[in-house]
Amino acid sequence: MDEFIVTISREYGSGGRYVGELLADELDIPFYDKDIIQMVSKKSGLSEGLIEKSEEYMPNAFLHNLKYSAYSGYDSVTFYDTPVTDKVFLAQSDVIKEIASQGSCVIVGRCADYILRDDPRLVTVFIRAALDDKVDRAVKYYNLSAEKAPERIRKIDKHRTNYYKYYTSRQWGNFDNFDLAINTTFTGIDGAVALIATMLRGKNGT
Repeated sequence: MDEFIVTISREYGSGGRYVGELLADELDIPFYDKDIIQMVSKKSGLSEGLIEKSEEYMPNAFLHNLKYSAYSGYDSVTFYDTPVTDKVFLAQSDVIKEIASQGSCVIVGRCADYILRDDPRLVTVFIRAALDDKVDRAVKYYNLSAEKAPERIRKIDKHRTNYYKYYTSRQWGNFDNFDLAINTTFTGIDGAVALIATMLRGKNGT
């Protein structure tokens, strides 16, 4: 197959990260998720802990109106005066573009579908699931109680919605923005991987 960049957006507990990891293994291409934090830290000089922490909070009103026009590099005065959440997004955007420039890969989350929107190799996927299945996964894999899991799922997905809208002006989870939307309640994890792989083969005429 030709080169392609698969970005996976996912509801919390839907298994989207695991789908991406298995897909990358099947296609023998790089997989990027949490390791992007290390790469952003190296590029920006921000600590990994600070980067992880910043992902838990909504950014301040800075970049939304400026559309990045004030950004002139990591050594600029503008960068030092920028709120941490925006620093992270700027560095993260550059890292994601560098990753994509190296060839085929799978990237999970972090607005990668928007950041790479002009790349002709881009294939965007959204993974969702029924609440009961997300709760079961959260209990099994994330050590949450069945009682607390629904609220945790709601809170994280709300944050992802707000974060995505702030930086992209798009609605998170709007299927019009994705090439493929999959409900793992119906497909299962392996079925989701197979669907994406089939789409990639069709995209490349194989």
